[in-house]
Amino acid sequence: MNIQITSSIVLYKNDLEMLQEAVNSILENNLLIKLYLIDNSPTDELKILLNDARIEYFHNPANPGFGASHNIAIKKAIIKNAKYHFIVNPDIFFKGDVIAQMVDYMENDKSVGMMMPQILNRDGSIQNLPKLLPSPFSILKRKIKKPAFAYEEFIKKYELRQVPKDVIYNAPVLSGCFTLLNLEAIEKVGMYDDAFFMYFEDWDLSRRVHQYYKTIYFPKVSVVHEYESGANKSKKLFKIFVNSAIIYFNKWGWFFDSERKKINKEALSQFNK
Repeated sequence: MNIQITSSIVLYKNDLEMLQEAVNSILENNLLIKLYLIDNSPTDELKILLNDARIEYFHNPANPGFGASHNIAIKKAIIKNAKYHFIVNPDIFFKGDVIAQMVDYMENDKSVGMMMPQILNRDGSIQNLPKLLPSPFSILKRKIKKPAFAYEEFIKKYELRQVPKDVIYNAPVLSGCFTLLNLEAIEKVGMYDDAFFMYFEDWDLSRRVHQYYKTIYFPKVSVVHEYESGANKSKKLFKIFVNSAIIYFNKWGWFFDSERKKINKEALSQFNK
């Protein structure tokens, strides 16, 4: 495969052992021309990971946020004329040819702008990360989870849990924990919106890409994600989550969003054929 592929991980005072696992997972495939490590930590201690010619380390203690930091790498990838770019969380690991299979799929379907694989917990259970476009009620219901009978019905539809686990489909919202970007699509719709410090930046980018391209959930390959759900455990992160939600709905519409209804209806129609 002679295709220019890059990747980036944004760091912030991460566990070195876990981070090394993520780096090894990416570099073991021998397909990447460059892995960008954008380190938002106060110090550059994680520079110790700079042990492969394909790694480029950038210390970024100003910490402008998740999306803004990945944008640094995306700009570098575009300058290098890379065709595809992987966004990877520091708590991801995987074995096998995940990268090659995802790139092959995107290479064979030029209408795909963004992809994510199946995301697993360490015990092998599936994280339900593809979603319909959210409304403010969606966010509230997902946090409250009550009443139980109504929540179960809602979450099955919102997180597309009723879809058979091996089906490839076009999901309006993809998670940013492990994402393949078609850089041609990114040049058309723009990179991450810097207004989001953390949370919702991946939903916003998914929505913009989905307006012109397919945003594909690809469960034929999988990666493991050490999901922390930080906004449910930290007051500081919860405040950031709420602020990002406000930015998102101010941008796309709160209760009146005709495009959201149309896109969600089209997404659900895939499974009625």
